[in-house]
Amino acid sequence: MKSLQDPVTALKGIGAKKAKQLATLGIETVEDLLTHYPSRYDDFAPTNLEEAKDKQKVTLHGTVVGEPVLSRFGYRKSRLSFRLQVGAQVVMVIFFNQPYFKDKLMVNGDVTVLGTWNQGRQQVMGTKLLVNQPGKETLGAIYAANKHVRQATLRQLIHQAFSQYQNVIATLLPTSLRQRYQLLDRVTMFRWLHFPENGDQAKAARRTAAYEEVFLFQLRLQSMRLARRRAAGPAIEYNNEELRAFIKTIPFELTGAQKRVVNEICRDLRAPFQMNRLLQGDVGSGKTVVAAIAIYATILTGHQAALMAPTEILAEQHAEKLAKLFENTPVNVALLTGSLTAKQHRLLSEQIASGKCNLIIGTHALIQGPIEFANLGLAIIDEQHRFGVDQRKALREKGDNPNVLAMTATPIPRTLSITAYGEMDVSIIDELPAGRQPIKTTWLKESQGEAALDFLRQQLAAGAQAYVVSPLIEESEKLDVQNATALYEHFAATFGPTYQVGLLHGRMSAEEKAAAMAAFSANQVQVLVATTVIEVGVDNPNASVMVIYDADRFGLAQLHQLRGRVGRGQRQSYCLLVADPKTPEGKQRMETMVETTDGFVVAQRDLELRGAGDLLGKKQSGMPDFKIADPVGDLKMMQYARQDALTLLESSHWDEQDDHLPLVAYLKRRNLQTHFD
Repeated sequence: MKSLQDPVTALKGIGAKKAKQLATLGIETVEDLLTHYPSRYDDFAPTNLEEAKDKQKVTLHGTVVGEPVLSRFGYRKSRLSFRLQVGAQVVMVIFFNQPYFKDKLMVNGDVTVLGTWNQGRQQVMGTKLLVNQPGKETLGAIYAANKHVRQATLRQLIHQAFSQYQNVIATLLPTSLRQRYQLLDRVTMFRWLHFPENGDQAKAARRTAAYEEVFLFQLRLQSMRLARRRAAGPAIEYNNEELRAFIKTIPFELTGAQKRVVNEICRDLRAPFQMNRLLQGDVGSGKTVVAAIAIYATILTGHQAALMAPTEILAEQHAEKLAKLFENTPVNVALLTGSLTAKQHRLLSEQIASGKCNLIIGTHALIQGPIEFANLGLAIIDEQHRFGVDQRKALREKGDNPNVLAMTATPIPRTLSITAYGEMDVSIIDELPAGRQPIKTTWLKESQGEAALDFLRQQLAAGAQAYVVSPLIEESEKLDVQNATALYEHFAATFGPTYQVGLLHGRMSAEEKAAAMAAFSANQVQVLVATTVIEVGVDNPNASVMVIYDADRFGLAQLHQLRGRVGRGQRQSYCLLVADPKTPEGKQRMETMVETTDGFVVAQRDLELRGAGDLLGKKQSGMPDFKIADPVGDLKMMQYARQDALTLLESSHWDEQDDHLPLVAYLKRRNLQTHFD
């Protein structure tokens, strides 16, 4: 019995070699072929020859008049010519080196020809031939192809697959949803997507396919979310009075947003299921303090907490900051990084396994090697988008379904929150601490470099400190950009000996990095020249100037992160972007940075400029590689699909209803996690 899961070798003309070539496009089954959707269409609307100009691209619908003539010359060269009647006019059509077109041409048959018009000779130099049915407007599907698989091959195979398998194509979308949104059944969807007769058919099919894609994706996300809600997790029944007493020791008043988010997290901690929450907050919004409260609540009940950071600098800063917050409390902070000696690592591992250390802060070292926790109740992943899906999973599996709090200082637009993080509950800190002043951002051309130095000199004289950032560590012959080493020498010569200039980059040892940061934090160094190693987590409240050279080389999210290294104290802070962007996108990035300091606005612009996949990185974020849906353009559709999926999954015995059986079979066949498995 035929099935859409049949391998492509079930189709005529596909052997092992052709199957391997198709696999380079991700096509291994018949269903893969049918869901290899067109990226666009050639509109074969006919050209009026009376108005056509010489050498103009034309599209002609007509009837073949007389037998085609094929002649060969030279080495494997050919000339195919035939007369085509277009209305009352007969023109000559010529195709070079496409002899196989002869078999497609029949006398009195209707065809569409694309080519270049030769007005003097009244003939067309053909580039494309389509055999079509008379009286029907035709759109030509254009597919993503590569050097192994040509357009013509894809068209022929998709046509064959549809012809042979259309009788076993089951509609996945429930009837109620298709009626509500006026969507097509799956057979019609495939027919109109691949072989539309007009633009309306192609549009209706694309709309149905996009909704099907996001609905299936949201079913997967929401089933994961419901499954985690049902998964038994450690209920953190902390003493409320003890937690309040700790919060009172924090040397500043929490913002309204921080209080709201703390309540959301603490409510999850008390519940008998695994928390899976994403904490979003712009740079400097106070996520670490919120995390500290969750950590303290967890440790009050005898559980351990772990915090994983992407860099040693950030892990060390978290350890230092949290150790101060937890002075004179039952919290015993341990720092686990790759820089430890084998003996230090072994001793610390023993303390973690025994429960003597109840807050373990570290890098990837937390999930590498035989690290065993005594009773892990809370796993915090900072700057979680910097870790791969498998790395985040490895930390979660270190305990018995520990509560998970993922944090990011990269604001995520609503569009991505319901796609890449749709299975998580989301908390947002959308308020900066009292007294923080917006950072003033200025865009300077490279010719204005002296003005940047003059401004920096004034700020240093007033007691400020500054970061100077370059995109490269050493010179590159390929990129005409500043580099940290050259900038360091330049700034040392310009500002020394009055002011001390330091250097920080990723190729330095952990000890060298720590020494550079310590000198900067202690104001022994006034200007720190660095690469993007300072992008995340570096915190010096006295640093109030950020100068970024070749700023157009950075993405918007990265620029916003770098800018967030200043503006962390009471002093008015500034960000100077030095750049001569060569592209419209580069100019838009500079203009956006000048216009707004709102991270969510920056993130939305970044999404619009770069697209969802590039913004998050599919492998790191788990962002799906949608074939036809657009996470940005189809946001409203995504929102509806999310609610529709949740409603379906929460309805009783939905998977036993006849109308849903094709969908259930599809989900099980694809091994997608569902709560009814």
